[in-house]
Amino acid sequence: MFLALFRFLAWLPLPMLHAIGRFAGTLVYMWPGKYRKRLQANARQAGYPGAAFARRASAETGAMIMETPKIWLRTRQCLGKTHSDDNAVVRDALAEGRGILYLTPHLGCFEITARYLIQHGPITVMYRPPRQAFLEPVMEQARNTSGLKAVPATMQGVREFVRALKRGEAVGMLPDQVPGSGEGVWAPFFGKQALTMTLAGRLALQTGVAIILTAGERLADGKGWRIHYVRLPEPLPTDPQALATAINHAMEQLIRRFPQQYLWSYNRYKIPKDAPPRPEDTLP
Repeated sequence: MFLALFRFLAWLPLPMLHAIGRFAGTLVYMWPGKYRKRLQANARQAGYPGAAFARRASAETGAMIMETPKIWLRTRQCLGKTHSDDNAVVRDALAEGRGILYLTPHLGCFEITARYLIQHGPITVMYRPPRQAFLEPVMEQARNTSGLKAVPATMQGVREFVRALKRGEAVGMLPDQVPGSGEGVWAPFFGKQALTMTLAGRLALQTGVAIILTAGERLADGKGWRIHYVRLPEPLPTDPQALATAINHAMEQLIRRFPQQYLWSYNRYKIPKDAPPRPEDTLP
């Protein structure tokens, strides 16, 4: 039944889906609670203190949720509405004969990016099984895309990543998730210390691949998406904390291109119980 609902939503025009999502996102923001407080606090930390910005960010989160069924189930149609002005960044990296590690933060439409990148060659992405079991059939169908291989966020998935990179292929992962026990270091993110994953850096240093941050900007009036790229300068730092800081800084640069589409409500500054001592914040 849930799959039937997704198929119905995928049939609706993109402008309508975005309008519904933005309306719903605005309504959710109006309800007092943890969601609104966290969104406001995180946006303020990054230099966006206005209430109008926070409402717009919540509206864009709604648009992101509502566009997902269409991207999953009508991928070809959505790719027809997707373009990039930065494809030379990828072409230059591919010309070097190395693999590419794509890092896609919670910015814009992160479901369209991997599907767009297939045009440059096969890509392996990491996923976490959904907490709600009824979502699994929908996600299984969404992952069934030629050129796109999904692996679980486990040691098995990491080994698949290493093999793909050593073959000169591409892999993709989210760099701004709070890491698990022993898998992160403290690094500044918009001037505040955030526990940051080290897996991306370890993979890049182990395999000698290029790191490119990417995100899909949601265009106005349902016109589609624009893919952005930011390549991490080389040589990469070998110190885990320095490399995590460099990745966070590149993420900040990308987010500031269209900040209202970042998922500010995500608990990015969460402090797990087993986290190492948190250092002092840097100046913004």
